[in-house]
Amino acid sequence: MSSSYLPATTESLTQAEEAKKPSEAISILYCILENPSSSSEALRIKEKAISNLSDLLREENRAEELRSLLTQLRPFFAFIPKAKTAKIVRGIIDAVAKIPGTSDLQISLCREMVQWTRAEKRTFLRQRVEARLAALLMDSKEYSEALTLLSGLIKEVRRLDDKLLLVDIELLESKLHFSLRNLPKAKAALTAARTAANAIYVPPDQQGTIDLQSGILHAEEKDYKTAYSYFYEAFEAFNALEDPRAIYSLKYMLLCKIMGPEVDAMKAVAHAHAQRSLKLFETALRDFKAQLDEDPIVHRHLSSLYDTLLEQNLCRLIEPFSRVEIAHIAELIELPIDHVEKKLSQMILDKKFAGTLDQGAGCLVIFEDPKADAIFPATLETISNIGKVVDSLYVRSAKIMA
Repeated sequence: MSSSYLPATTESLTQAEEAKKPSEAISILYCILENPSSSSEALRIKEKAISNLSDLLREENRAEELRSLLTQLRPFFAFIPKAKTAKIVRGIIDAVAKIPGTSDLQISLCREMVQWTRAEKRTFLRQRVEARLAALLMDSKEYSEALTLLSGLIKEVRRLDDKLLLVDIELLESKLHFSLRNLPKAKAALTAARTAANAIYVPPDQQGTIDLQSGILHAEEKDYKTAYSYFYEAFEAFNALEDPRAIYSLKYMLLCKIMGPEVDAMKAVAHAHAQRSLKLFETALRDFKAQLDEDPIVHRHLSSLYDTLLEQNLCRLIEPFSRVEIAHIAELIELPIDHVEKKLSQMILDKKFAGTLDQGAGCLVIFEDPKADAIFPATLETISNIGKVVDSLYVRSAKIMA
């Protein structure tokens, strides 16, 4: 800050607002804060100056100066109520958060403020800064430290019965356990957050956060219908507030629409076809009977696909043999013998391959593909051409006779 100061008046604030350059406005606001007056009007003007200064420093991406500002304002906090101090501190931390690439700075800043609030015995503010620190640690994948911090904080807040903060912390714990792939604890924490929220008025953005987390956990359990309803509620809340999280809720809604048993059934069939595996195909038919077998349109097409897969697999299996037991083929393809025998008979009749079934010995005899004799097609073509010549001569003779 500058060594000189300006009077803490509305005129000084107007002077900062009318400055042509942001740097000039910032200098003026710093000078207002240097004013030693502690009258109620001076304190009110300084609070407004702090708010304007935070906004300007954020717009100029001067994150380090915002951090220094918090340190420089500590003497000023002694003259204002603790609730206003908490509002200013959280506002400056929020301003730093809006500057890109400041994650490490935010963590460092929150650690400093936690130490200061402990020394000043500002429990209300410390708990909220610690919750913010835990969220930052989780975003930085420092899960162990975040979980340790939250565990102690939850016990403390429960004793104080601060339900609004408890909802935030329980939600954060649920997200943390979800990141650690501990679904039971994530659900338990979310249930605790809902229980606390039912006892108080919950702001719309916080209710939207609860619904969003509920949708995420239901989607993880593949309950896409319930997840969709929660994502829709979250979308409605965030969209009304013009919160950017609305787009994420909408994206998750669409995800739920393309997931579920119908699509999973199709994916299973596609995988079986790609692997040319009858076993996988039959597993898909068994696991998704309602979606595949009971739908007449799908069933008709899948029956054709099943026949094609079966023929391809049988042709591939009998290719190395000239004579093979039907039981051996059935064992290789993992299907009943009578089913395999019936299909082989049909394939022989449809001329899919040359062979015969020796039912007495239970064997399939495969013949080599007979080579086509070129004499027969040539003879047929010659006869056809002679017929055309005779017809032509007949027409000409008829014209002469006429």
